[in-house]
Formats: sequence, structure tokens, C-alpha cells
Amino acid sequence: MTSTAPPPIPRAAGSFPLIGHALKMRDNLGFIDSLRETREPLVEIVLQPGTRTIVVQDPALIHQMLKALGPSLDKGRLYDKLGQLLGDSVVTATGRNHVRKRRQLQPAFAHTEISRYVDLMRAEVTATVAAWERGRPLDVREAMVGLSLDMLAKTVFAGSLDEAVFQRLRGNLSVVMNGVGVRMMLPDWAERLPLPFNRRFDRARAGVRATINTAVDELQASGHDTGDMLSMLLRAVDEETGRPLTGHQISSEIFTLAVAGTETTASVLSWTLYELTRNPGVEARALAELDEVLGERPVTFDDVMRLPYLNRVITETLRLHHPGWLVTRRTIEETRLGAWTLPAGTELAYCQHALHRDPARFSDPLTFHPDRWLDGAQTLPPGAFLPFGDGKHKCMGDRLALTEMVVALATMLRSVRLELAEGQVVRQVARLTVRPRALRMTVSPRDRSRAGVGL
Repeated sequence: MTSTAPPPIPRAAGSFPLIGHALKMRDNLGFIDSLRETREPLVEIVLQPGTRTIVVQDPALIHQMLKALGPSLDKGRLYDKLGQLLGDSVVTATGRNHVRKRRQLQPAFAHTEISRYVDLMRAEVTATVAAWERGRPLDVREAMVGLSLDMLAKTVFAGSLDEAVFQRLRGNLSVVMNGVGVRMMLPDWAERLPLPFNRRFDRARAGVRATINTAVDELQASGHDTGDMLSMLLRAVDEETGRPLTGHQISSEIFTLAVAGTETTASVLSWTLYELTRNPGVEARALAELDEVLGERPVTFDDVMRLPYLNRVITETLRLHHPGWLVTRRTIEETRLGAWTLPAGTELAYCQHALHRDPARFSDPLTFHPDRWLDGAQTLPPGAFLPFGDGKHKCMGDRLALTEMVVALATMLRSVRLELAEGQVVRQVARLTVRPRALRMTVSPRDRSRAGVGL
């Protein structure tokens, strides 16, 4: 009995010699959405001449790629570029190197460590909100980037930086965050061009490295444990050599965590505030839950899982506005994916943003509906909802990120009300993450006596 050959993998329309789909990628989300509309399980695109990139769209195949095939795949070109830009880290490493790095960093994301960070997070949110001018428009996207940077920097460097150094680090990280998505998509030769964008990025990157290296050297010399993530990394040991991590290794881990972690948290917080303003009934239920669980006291680590509705709001934001738009892997050897056999060196990719809006999996996919996540309300096949990825490379900072978001939202919502300007159209744009192109909202004090109105 002969087996049926798999169907050919179609190539997306609009590819040109030498540049492939580069012109299409100017509207990268629109291009990826157009692939989903083909309903093909696999679609080929060309991001770099001479290299096949297969966009995997079927959840079962994505699940196979991340779980069953995970140990045998490399991370792909985009992660290679991220490693070139920010250094070798657990985010960019593969194989045994990834396993070793993950073990080194795992203690920093343990339950006990995250619980120690909550007071620092809440203090930063409180100070940030207090500085917002009431009655004036606020650039919410920039405010959330600043807040996320502050929370992460104080978590990592709680006792290691004075204010002037911290502000310099904050400014340099902001430049790197805004530029790294573009640099990841550029060919290597374009990075060497003496353009103002390249020079600004390179100066900021060098500044971040210098600040982290100095903090490592000074903390090592002092012998103090300041209770922050930097102190924990200084205690970590390389399991292969038995030696402490080098300053460069620590710097690369912190650098990548700062850029990737801050950018994603800022995007999710921005979109959550946007949806709460557009859905006053959802906002009222979240406020009522906060009042019932917290009363007048501040949010603590123990409260994070005692706020089920707020957690569903965040989960729904991760579905409708997931910050990840292209995740890559690469075959190291000839690999079987479903019915298809792919040669070594094939780039694979999937898009969480498109996956989570698939009408075949989610009813009314463009509607913000937190209660779709009530127990038993939503049944999905493996691979259809991946807020933090899956498999051996699943985000190890998921609990830290969720804690940051719950603490930030619980603190902000009870202090101020944000209103979207009438007629404002908020558009999404994909850079390092999928984020609002511009999001301006007016800040007003929260009338706590009316927090439950609308239930």
C-alpha cells in the first residue's frame, strides 16, 4: 500500500527576486493575517534570499514543533540576531547551553524570590501614578514602558545603583528597546552603515553594558547581598565549570531580560488599560473585585491568585493583543513535521497574535470577553493558545510577568481613571512586540464611592 504524498507547501504571493517578501513585511501584521486567511497549515515566505521560512499555522503542527520536536530544533535566525545584538543568554541559547543557562537562572524566578519583589514593584507603580498630571493627556504607551523599566530595574538592581546612574540606564534601555526590533530584521551589512540610527543604538547598547558591568564589579567587591536579582546571579554557579558566572554572562542575561521582559510587559499593560476604558462593565467588575479582596490595603503577592477576574482580564488581553508576532525555530537535520519532511536549515515560524485571533478557535475573536476564560467555557486544542510559548523554551519569567501586571493594574485602577479621547483611533504596530502606535488617555482621580457602578 503506497502512502499519499503530502501536498506542496504554497508560497505566499508578493515575493520579489533578491528581496523576497521584504516589501510585504513593512505591514508585517497585515501580511501575517493574510497568510492565516489562506487556511493553509503551512505557508512559505522569504525573509532572507536563499533561506526558506515556513509559517506554521495549524495548532497541532505548532504543538508538535514546540513539544515533540523542541529538543531537536535550533531557535532560528531572529534569535541569532538577538544574540548578536544583546549577547548570549537563556533567551537566545539552544541545546545543552540553554538547559545549563535555564538551571542557573531558575532560582531568580522561584515563588519565594518573586514574593520579595512585590513591595518594590508596588512602590514604583505608586510613585509613577502620583506623578501623572490629573486632567491632562498621558502617553500611555510611553508611561507603561517607563513603569516596566522602573519595576524591572529596581527588581534587578534594588540596592546597586544610585539615582543618576539608574536614570542613565533607563534612558539607554529605552533607546535599545525602540531599536532592537528593527535591527533584528536588518541584514548584517546594514548594521555597519554609519547611519544616525545605528550610531544611537550602538552608543545606548554600550552604555547599558557598561552600567551593568560596573554594578556587577562593585557588588562583587562589596560582598553584600542586596536581595535583588543581581545578587542572586552573583551566587549562581556554572554547572559545567563549577565556577561563578562571569560579569559578561551576567550582563548578557540582565540585558536580554531587561529588553524582552520590559517591552512585553509594557505592551500588555497598555492594551489592558485600553480595553478597560473601552469596556466600562469589565472595568467595574475588576474594581469591585479589588474592593472585595483588598479593601483599603495595598495588593500583596498572596493576592495575585486571589483576583480571578483581573487574571481573566489579563489572559484575554494576552489573547486579543498578544505582544508576540513572530517566533522562530530552525531544523538542524531533516525533520518530519506532520505529513511534510523538511530539510536541515529550514526556518520555521508561528505568530501568536494571529493564532489567538483565529475565528476557527475563538468565537467573536475580536471581542474583548474575559469570561471566555471561566473554567469550562473555552476548550482549545493543544497549540491554539500560547501566551508564554510552550515546550523546553517556554518563557521562564511567566510568573514574574503576571505578578508585575496584577500588581501594576491593581494599584493603578484604584488610584486613577483613564479615559480615551473621543474619536481617537488606536492602531497596532509590530516592532519588537505588537504595541499601540499611539495611545493617549486623560488621567482623572478615581471616585472610589462609584467603583461598583455598572455591575
